[in-house]
Amino acid sequence: MKIRLISTAASVAALLGALASPVVQAASQSEMIAEGKRVAFHRKLGNCLTCHMMADGESPGNVGPPLIAMKARFPDKKVLRAQIWDSTSNNPATMMPPFGKHSILTEDQIDAVVEFVHSL
Repeated sequence: MKIRLISTAASVAALLGALASPVVQAASQSEMIAEGKRVAFHRKLGNCLTCHMMADGESPGNVGPPLIAMKARFPDKKVLRAQIWDSTSNNPATMMPPFGKHSILTEDQIDAVVEFVHSL
Protein backbone atom coordinates (compact mmCIF):
# COMPACT_ATOMS: atom_id res chain seq x y z
CA MET A 1 0.00 0.00 0.00
CA LYS A 2 2.80 2.37 0.87
CA ILE A 3 4.48 1.84 -2.49
CA ARG A 4 1.27 2.61 -4.34
CA LEU A 5 0.87 5.93 -2.51
CA ILE A 6 4.39 6.98 -3.37
CA SER A 7 3.88 5.92 -6.96
CA THR A 8 0.63 7.89 -7.18
CA ALA A 9 2.20 10.95 -5.57
CA ALA A 10 5.12 10.75 -7.98
CA SER A 11 2.73 10.44 -10.92
CA VAL A 12 0.76 13.50 -9.81
CA ALA A 13 3.97 15.49 -9.33
CA ALA A 14 5.20 14.46 -12.78
CA LEU A 15 1.87 15.41 -14.35
CA LEU A 16 1.83 18.81 -12.67
CA GLY A 17 5.42 19.39 -13.73
CA ALA A 18 4.58 18.50 -17.32
CA LEU A 19 1.61 20.85 -17.35
CA ALA A 20 3.61 23.76 -15.92
CA SER A 21 6.80 23.25 -17.92
CA PRO A 22 5.84 25.21 -21.10
CA VAL A 23 5.16 28.29 -18.98
CA VAL A 24 8.34 27.84 -16.98
CA GLN A 25 10.35 27.19 -20.14
CA ALA A 26 8.98 30.33 -21.81
CA ALA A 27 9.83 32.45 -18.77
CA SER A 28 13.30 30.98 -18.42
CA GLN A 29 13.96 31.29 -22.16
CA SER A 30 12.94 34.96 -22.19
CA GLU A 31 15.12 35.56 -19.13
CA MET A 32 17.99 33.77 -20.86
CA ILE A 33 17.54 35.88 -24.01
CA ALA A 34 17.58 39.06 -21.88
CA GLU A 35 20.75 37.90 -20.12
CA GLY A 36 22.30 37.00 -23.48
CA LYS A 37 21.57 40.46 -24.80
CA ARG A 38 23.13 41.99 -21.70
CA VAL A 39 26.30 39.90 -22.15
CA ALA A 40 26.45 40.48 -25.91
CA PHE A 41 26.10 44.26 -25.56
CA HIS A 42 28.41 44.58 -22.54
CA ARG A 43 31.69 46.11 -23.69
CA LYS A 44 33.76 44.09 -21.19
CA LEU A 45 32.04 40.74 -21.78
CA GLY A 46 30.73 39.69 -25.19
CA ASN A 47 31.31 43.03 -26.88
CA CYS A 48 29.54 41.71 -29.98
CA LEU A 49 28.60 45.21 -31.10
CA THR A 50 32.24 45.98 -31.79
CA CYS A 51 31.99 43.87 -34.94
CA HIS A 52 28.32 43.05 -35.56
CA MET A 53 25.21 45.03 -36.33
CA MET A 54 22.17 43.69 -34.50
CA ALA A 55 18.74 44.87 -33.42
CA ASP A 56 18.76 47.53 -30.67
CA GLY A 57 22.55 47.85 -30.83
CA GLU A 58 24.07 51.31 -30.62
CA SER A 59 27.26 52.13 -32.54
CA PRO A 60 27.71 48.69 -34.11
CA GLY A 61 30.77 47.71 -36.07
CA ASN A 62 30.79 46.24 -39.55
CA VAL A 63 33.76 43.86 -39.44
CA GLY A 64 31.54 40.82 -38.84
CA PRO A 65 28.31 39.97 -40.60
CA PRO A 66 25.07 41.53 -39.38
CA LEU A 67 23.28 39.27 -36.91
CA ILE A 68 19.92 38.98 -38.61
CA ALA A 69 17.77 35.98 -39.63
CA MET A 70 19.82 33.81 -37.31
CA LYS A 71 17.26 30.99 -37.12
CA ALA A 72 17.49 30.65 -40.90
CA ARG A 73 21.29 30.87 -40.91
CA PHE A 74 21.71 28.54 -37.92
CA PRO A 75 18.70 26.21 -37.72
CA ASP A 76 20.75 24.05 -35.33
CA LYS A 77 21.68 26.03 -32.21
CA LYS A 78 24.58 23.63 -31.60
CA VAL A 79 26.31 24.96 -34.71
CA LEU A 80 25.82 28.55 -33.55
CA ARG A 81 27.14 27.66 -30.10
CA ALA A 82 30.20 26.01 -31.64
CA GLN A 83 30.82 29.18 -33.66
CA ILE A 84 30.68 31.36 -30.55
CA TRP A 85 32.68 28.83 -28.48
CA ASP A 86 35.57 28.70 -30.98
CA SER A 87 35.14 30.38 -34.34
CA THR A 88 38.75 29.53 -35.23
CA SER A 89 37.80 25.87 -35.74
CA ASN A 90 35.89 26.83 -38.92
CA ASN A 91 38.09 29.76 -39.92
CA PRO A 92 41.60 29.95 -38.43
CA ALA A 93 42.02 33.49 -39.80
CA THR A 94 38.86 34.87 -38.17
CA MET A 95 39.01 38.02 -36.09
CA MET A 96 36.25 36.71 -33.80
CA PRO A 97 37.65 35.69 -30.43
CA PRO A 98 37.09 32.09 -29.29
CA PHE A 99 34.89 33.03 -26.32
CA GLY A 100 34.74 29.55 -24.80
CA LYS A 101 38.12 28.16 -25.77
CA HIS A 102 39.88 31.13 -24.16
CA SER A 103 37.46 31.35 -21.21
CA ILE A 104 36.37 34.86 -22.15
CA LEU A 105 32.79 33.92 -21.28
CA THR A 106 31.46 31.24 -18.96
CA GLU A 107 29.42 28.29 -20.22
CA ASP A 108 26.24 29.94 -18.89
CA GLN A 109 27.09 33.25 -20.57
CA ILE A 110 27.73 31.49 -23.88
CA ASP A 111 24.41 29.64 -23.60
CA ALA A 112 22.63 32.94 -22.93
CA VAL A 113 24.34 34.67 -25.87
CA VAL A 114 23.39 31.76 -28.11
CA GLU A 115 19.73 32.12 -27.06
CA PHE A 116 19.83 35.87 -27.71
CA VAL A 117 21.64 35.70 -31.05
CA HIS A 118 19.41 32.86 -32.22
CA SER A 119 16.38 35.02 -31.44
CA LEU A 120 17.53 37.75 -33.85
